[in-house]
Amino acid sequence: MSDRLNILYIFTDQQFAGAMSCAGNQELHTPAMDSLAETGVLFENAYCSQPLCTPSRGSMFTGRMPHETGIDFNGIPIPDEIRDQSMGNLFEAAGYDCAYAGKWHLPRGSVDDEHGFRELIGFGDIGLAEACIDYLKEPKDRPFLLVASYDNPHNICEWARHQNLPYGNIPRVPTEDCPNLPANFAIPPFEPDAIRFEQAQQPLIYPTVNYSDEEWRHLRHAYFRLIEKVDAEIGKILDTVRDLGLDENTLIIFSSDHGDGHGSHHWNQKSALYEEQIRIPYIVSLKGATKGGHVDRSHLVSNGLDIIPTICDYAGIEAPDGLRGRSVRSIAETGAADEWRNQLVVETYFGESQSKTRGRALRTNRYKYTVYSFGMYREQLTDMENDHGEMVNLAANSKYRDVLQEHRDQLQKWCEETGDNFKVPID
Repeated sequence: MSDRLNILYIFTDQQFAGAMSCAGNQELHTPAMDSLAETGVLFENAYCSQPLCTPSRGSMFTGRMPHETGIDFNGIPIPDEIRDQSMGNLFEAAGYDCAYAGKWHLPRGSVDDEHGFRELIGFGDIGLAEACIDYLKEPKDRPFLLVASYDNPHNICEWARHQNLPYGNIPRVPTEDCPNLPANFAIPPFEPDAIRFEQAQQPLIYPTVNYSDEEWRHLRHAYFRLIEKVDAEIGKILDTVRDLGLDENTLIIFSSDHGDGHGSHHWNQKSALYEEQIRIPYIVSLKGATKGGHVDRSHLVSNGLDIIPTICDYAGIEAPDGLRGRSVRSIAETGAADEWRNQLVVETYFGESQSKTRGRALRTNRYKYTVYSFGMYREQLTDMENDHGEMVNLAANSKYRDVLQEHRDQLQKWCEETGDNFKVPID
């Protein structure tokens, strides 16, 4: 076995940041995820690059924003010119044994043929853990990069449409045994029109428009049970890593491709730019090296931009030129970094609707500025220190005119620097 660190990246689909018991959520129990937080660092302010499957995955596996890759909607492949620099090809060229298990969702070619990974098992959560366990037990003469990509809790989409779940239905329980509605369940005043327009345009994706409070509570119950199911599967992999004595030389990162509304602001699914859709779990654990049990609330992290720089740092591999992300290694091991970003951008695109709504969210240390491409009240400004539920739109308050303009200017500068053609309001 090589002295170089192994890398294990586990991620789920459609899990919002607060959907773990280690994040303080008492509505579910996630012992596997919690165990990683016990030996690693939980980054509380971690975001995806876009709250939709393929664009987010395109970012995670290339380290680039969706507008840079051209992957701004589902069904778009990684471009030829950057595929050789994507995660699997990069690590394979550096001498790693690269394996992938589960949901890929990046079209064009198989995981094996074009992306540098050996595919252990295809789409589906059943058997995924067992395929990873078999791989971990194989004799190896070089370090490994193993990606375990779970589909759940994405099955909440089927549950909301009253369809059978691919991986087991969630029994209904009495309403009184379901979670309460979230504190930010209400649609806030001065919400951008584009959000409800998109919801009304796509009834198959957003079947919850006429949900009763009781139905919303049942959806939340089902969502949390799906996460517990996937947590149990993740636990099988982590138990094997520990049983084989690999935990002290294996960097483990846990995250999700994007979040889910789960009733906040009367929203199910993803794509909108509220916190529940764009803030995701992000745990970095290397036993004996990372600050076990630490919760980082000081640094803005992007799983789309920062995963490749982080795993390259730990593996001793030079990251591709031109990446905007950063390694979180120093933060994970010491709690601090010499320099860090003071802003972070998330994109969105409702590509299935006729309106083709686009949006951007700029998160700074205190505020969050969100803007959509059309409609009344297209801008939102939120004080994230005092209104984490995003219920008060300060863009509608003249007292915050200067703060609003400052964030417009910052987003405009980001667009110019990164080649993003999104149109930011002037005033």
